[in-house]
Amino acid sequence: MSLTNTDFKAGSRGFRLGVALLLASAVAVSGCTTQEVFKQGYVVDQGTLELVPVGSSREQVLLSLGTPSTTATFDNEVFYYISQKRVRGAAFMKSRLVDQSVLAVYFDGDGVVSNIANYTLKDGKAFDMIKRITPTGGKDQSFLIQMLTGATGSKATAAAVGRAMTGQQ
Repeated sequence: MSLTNTDFKAGSRGFRLGVALLLASAVAVSGCTTQEVFKQGYVVDQGTLELVPVGSSREQVLLSLGTPSTTATFDNEVFYYISQKRVRGAAFMKSRLVDQSVLAVYFDGDGVVSNIANYTLKDGKAFDMIKRITPTGGKDQSFLIQMLTGATGSKATAAAVGRAMTGQQ
């Protein structure tokens, strides 16, 4: 069978079938986007935020905005309301941080709002709300070092092991 130009002209049946198949494939593949969007934390509503102007009491802040995500470590002088938006391309992929907002409500010594600030990713580093590792105390030592120095890992124990190996007392 010999192929000629007449077999692949725009009006031929094979060409139309190929174009139709190509378009159907493109439509089918375009529906395969499985991107998931996760919103976590306190999403700041502008209307609710207007209920808490500078000069409001701590109780009014709690009634309007609710319980904060976290507070300052000392004296509870700052309430932080944290929200994040993460996107994951597919169910097996790791999510990535797209947007973060930290609303900070500062109080003075009398418990009255002195300042309200809204921080985003552009203002600093990302706040990790999802931590997938558990921090442990101590040093990272190999199994052999731990066995030779004992469970405490102190220098006194290491010295005692060294003396016992050399036969000194």
